[in-house]
Parts: sequence; structure tokens; C-alpha cells
Amino acid sequence: MDGMLMVFEQESYAFGRFLPGSLLPGPLAYSSRTDSFITVSSCRQVESYKYQVLAFATDADKRQETEQQKLGSGKRLVVDWTLNIGEQALDICIVSFNQSASSVFVLGERNFFCLKDNGQIRFMKKLDCSPSCFLPYCSVSEGTINTLIGNHNNMLHIYQDVTLKWATQLPHVPVAVRVGCLQDLKGVIVTLSDDGHLQCSYLGTDPSLFQAPKVESRELNYDELDIELKELQKIIKDVNKSQGVWPMIEKEDDLKVSAMVSPNFDSVSQATDVEVGTDLVRSVTVKVTLQNRVALQKAKLSVYVQPPLVLTRDQFTFEFMAPEMTRTVAFSVYLKGSYTPPELEGNAVVSYSRPTDRNPDGIPRVIQCKFRLPLKLICLPGQPSKTASHKLTIDTNKSPVSLLSLFPGFANQSEDDQVNVMGFRFLGGSQVTLLASKTSQRYRIQSEQFEDLWLVTNELIIRLQEYFEKQGIKDFACSFSGSMPLQEYFELIDHHFELRINGEKLEELLSERAVQFRAIQRRLLTRFKDKTPAPLQHLDTLLDGTYKQVIALADAVEENQDNLFQSFTRLKSATHLVILLIGLWQKLSADQIAILEAAFLPLQQDTPELGWEETVDAAISHLLKTCLSKSSKEQALNLSSQLSMPKDTSRLKKHITLLCDRLAKGGRLCLSTDAAAPQTMVMPGGCTTIPESDLEERSVEQDSTELFTNHKHLIAETPIPEVSSLQGVSE
Repeated sequence: MDGMLMVFEQESYAFGRFLPGSLLPGPLAYSSRTDSFITVSSCRQVESYKYQVLAFATDADKRQETEQQKLGSGKRLVVDWTLNIGEQALDICIVSFNQSASSVFVLGERNFFCLKDNGQIRFMKKLDCSPSCFLPYCSVSEGTINTLIGNHNNMLHIYQDVTLKWATQLPHVPVAVRVGCLQDLKGVIVTLSDDGHLQCSYLGTDPSLFQAPKVESRELNYDELDIELKELQKIIKDVNKSQGVWPMIEKEDDLKVSAMVSPNFDSVSQATDVEVGTDLVRSVTVKVTLQNRVALQKAKLSVYVQPPLVLTRDQFTFEFMAPEMTRTVAFSVYLKGSYTPPELEGNAVVSYSRPTDRNPDGIPRVIQCKFRLPLKLICLPGQPSKTASHKLTIDTNKSPVSLLSLFPGFANQSEDDQVNVMGFRFLGGSQVTLLASKTSQRYRIQSEQFEDLWLVTNELIIRLQEYFEKQGIKDFACSFSGSMPLQEYFELIDHHFELRINGEKLEELLSERAVQFRAIQRRLLTRFKDKTPAPLQHLDTLLDGTYKQVIALADAVEENQDNLFQSFTRLKSATHLVILLIGLWQKLSADQIAILEAAFLPLQQDTPELGWEETVDAAISHLLKTCLSKSSKEQALNLSSQLSMPKDTSRLKKHITLLCDRLAKGGRLCLSTDAAAPQTMVMPGGCTTIPESDLEERSVEQDSTELFTNHKHLIAETPIPEVSSLQGVSE
């Protein structure tokens, strides 16, 4: 990297020479005819150094001039000849064939040069595309040389001197090319791709001289053409009536996808690079089976899980699947981060092409299959706690079920007699306690972190439904009668938004320090280039300090991005919990819950261009102005087409409160524009309109205070019951 040329004889180091004016090493070639080394320096010049001059020049280890060298005993490294080509070189090749003189070929970034031994240009060719590699080889014509030149447009050009003789398409960008003889087949072109694949090609094709014969001219019979056109139109009309434009067949007939999660952990955990602390992280195997009825092309299986859950492999490709074929793939899932995922549901998506008679390439289709991961993958049995900051009570219409039968893998051996209480400890440290009343039909979930209530609450409801389905009971239902925990939810929203603001400030500071760093560099470079030395005036100290600030700010940006990602994951968990509680509170249907999920969870991840707050605010405002509106005047209001980051979260929080208020007054969610107008007749007492000013918003906030009180304060006023006497607990 210092421009030093090191010469070795056998295994021993002979000498080293610093090439003048060399900043970065360029291509190097040796000419045996002139006994010289030819390279391209950082000055964009082709330079030739004779070996004899290199051998007798000053040693690189003794660059300081001594008294003997001043007296003339030392030799100075002198270049033999130079040629300015005005661009960097990719490669140098020296060839000498029987029918042509020795030549030096230099491949530049835009031009291709052929030089004589003394540095004079024999010819040059301006290239149309950016080259990637080249190879001069012997030509059949006397006095000429053929050259293979590959470029970044996946093309291979063959030149005879400066004349393009042939061009061919390659499936990749060649980074190296050679011509060889493989099994008596001469002229095999071997190319190496940029991702490490070798390809042997043969340029043995001759141009086709076939010409299509002229079509015999005959008179057209328009009556027959009209009859044929009417028949074709009738066929097209019948097809459109029966099955549409495409011959649609159910996707399940083409391909069936099923996923099976292993009930047990892997014997050897596949977890690597985990950040969970001292806990042993286990992994579980998931098998996905593909069964196809017809031949399929280009089937690709993609598997998705919610971070910080990680897959050992998430992409599988099947080039061709014969009819009636079964393929099974397996992969492992484990927890990588020290926080809980927002969902335990994974998704396997298969995209494939089904060839038809009309379309041999195939019609693209997609089919997906969901699978559910076990709670024990991210959770361990824990010690139940009687006190917690956040509590939820779920009511049911059936007698209470023993928690040991619902969660058999989380039973604490030390407290087998306490069947109505169970503790969970997530990998990473947070605790959740589940209590079941002995007499009433209620279950309580409590934790120190609000978002940690979601997974256990959802798992409890799912397992209760499965338990009663096995008993043959179909009218089981859950409900939630407490106050909506909006205050705790809003705290998570504020924390997430604060991290977004902090990230923008850090990036602005980083940009300013980068501009300052480049400005100091320019000043220093000007001082170093000045012929008359001048003091640096502490510019080097300022450069070092700015560099340390840039590194510190870059680390702070990365740390803030990690915190923002974790905060968004926790916000998604809390959002799932709020949607679940709203659905239980108002007994919403599956379609209405799907609308809530689409409004509250529109993004898989935050981006600097589009964030969660502004997207959710726009979606909720749309619901308030359509299906939850009071009058047709509100429905006529249009939303802004451009989303931008808000100044604060007050507007979003008021809209969420207003959404719950209108649902409590009888409003129902729907996407149909026709159903939005009659909906206003069902609401008792009318709905509150969307406030147009801050004064109206304050009045709305005061009206809804009675319905949505601070959940945390309300719990603090109620004495926490003992574990054995949970009957009659109310929020």
C-alpha cells in the first residue's frame, strides 16, 4: 500500500524499492524482452522500470540520504519511460506472438491501449461500456492481435486490433477470462463470474444464412374471414362467461403447504450469537411440507417470523417440481434478543409459476401457511408475584379451569397445591403472573411491564378456547369489563416517538461533524501541498477531536436505532393487547378486529421516511371520518395525501381516545361506504364530531375522562387481594 516493490529470490528477500509517485498499487507486468517492470501509477501514467535500475537503486530500508550517497555512491530510481493515459488501469498484459511484435496492452476504465516496447502508442480504442477484464490472444491474420474484453453489461466483445469482430451475451459479469483447450476442444472461453462461478463457453457458431421464402400472394376472401371472426368472438364470450379471462383453478389444487412445529426442543440448540444473558436459549424445529398436484416451476419458499425470533434458514428454492411430488424442508427457530417478540405466529409463503397451454412460462401464484410457535420457546416457569404495576382481568362465561391443565409445561414443582396461580419468566428477565379465581369465572394477568401482558393473555384465551372445544362446548366467550389501559399505552407511544426525535437530532449532528471533518481535511491538504512550510495552527488536533466526535456520534446513532427497534417491538405488543381488549370489550366480530389491526399495525418496521405515528393517525382519522362519523359533512372531509412526522403525539392520542369513545357509544367498524351513512342512526345520543380546534379537543377530552380513567391510579386505589381469595375482583 506504500508503493513498495519487493523482490524475492527463491524464499529469500532480495531487495525492496519505493516507486516514486505511487499512492495505491496498480496492475504490474514484467516484460522479458526488455527486462523491465511496467505498471500504472497513481498519476495515471504507464511507467516502465528496468530491473537493472531497480537492483542498483537506493534500498527501501535506507531511504534517508547518507554521506556516501551525497558523494555519489548511491543510485537514484529513474523511470525508463512514461505515458500519460489519463485514467486508472484495470489490467496490463504483455504479449509477443510469432507473427507480431511485442506489445504492451493496457485496459483502462474507458479506453483500451496497445503500446510498443518504448512506450509509444501503437493503437487505442475507446470502449462504449465499462470493461471488467480482457485477454489478448493470437490472431489468424498476420500482424494483428485478437483481444477478448468483458464488460459490466454481461457482454464479451472480440476485437481484431481496433475492429469489433464478434459480440456475445454472458449470463454474468466476467471478472477474469482465459482461452484454453479442454479434451481436444480448442478455443474454449473460460470466464469467472463476480460471485465465483466458472463457465466454459465455446465460440463455435456460424451465422445462419437461412432466409424465409416469400409468401405466395393470394386474394383474401372477406366473407370467410367474417365467419371465422364471429366464431372466435363467440368462443371468447363463452370463456369469459364461464371462467373469466384466465383458466382459474383453486390454488389448493395446484399446491398444498402445511407446517408442523416440533413439540419438543432440539437436542442440540441451534441458537448462535444470542443476546439474552445467562439463560440457555433453546431452539425448536419447524417442518414445512409442499405437495403439488401438477408440475410447477420456480417454486420459492420464504419463511417469516417476528424479531427478535430468528430462523436458521428462511429461503428455499425448487427449480422444478414434478406432478404428485412431496418436498419437506426443516429449519430451526430461536430467540436472539433480550426482549419479547410481538407475535408467536410465523408465516410460510410459497410463490410459484403454474404452466398452462396458453402460457408456457407459467402464471405466477402465491400461497401461504401460518404456524404457531410454542410459548416455552421464549418463556420459562417463574415465581408468581402478588404485586405488580399493571393488571388485567378477563371474564368468561364458564367455570374456571385449572391452570395446570392449561399450561402443563409451566407448573412449578414447589407449589403444586396452588393450582390457581402460575408464574412466567420471559428470556431476558421480565416476569408475568397468571391468577385464576376459585369461585368466580375470572382470570387475572399482572406484570411490571404493560407490553409483557400481551403474549400470556393471548395464550390464555387461545388455550381456553381449545380446552372447551375439546369438551364439545361451543358457546364459550371471553369479555373485558375494566377500563381501557390507554394511559399505559400512551406512555409507550411517547417513548417510541421520543426515540425517533432523538434519532433525527443525532443524524443532524453527525452530518454537521462530517462537514466539519471534510473542511479541516481540505485545510490540512492545502497546508501540506504548500511549497513554503507553514504552521498547522492546531488543525491536526482539531481533526483528531472531530474524528472522535464523528465516531462517538455514529455509535450513538447505532445505539438509538437498536433502542428504537426494541421500542417499536414493544409498542406492537402493546398494540396487539389494546386491540384484543377493545374486541373483548365491545364484542367485535373478526372482520372488525381485522380493520382495527390494519389501522393500528400498518407497518412491519419504522423507516425515516414513514413512521408509525403518522400512519396510524391517518388511518384512525379515516375511520373517524367514515364509518364512525356523525354526519355526512364529516365524511366529505378529505385527508392530507402527504404523511409527515408530527411535532408531538397529542393529536394521535386524542384520536385513539375518540375512537374508543365512539365505539363505546355504539359505533361499529366497516369498510363499505354504503354502510357508513346508516350507521349514525344506531348510535345512541349521537357521536362526538372530530374537533376542529384545540378548544373543542379539550372539551372532548374532558367528556371522555369519565369513561377512560387512568388505569394505574385506579388499581392503586383497590387493595390487592391474596392469591387464595381472588373472588369478586373488579377493575
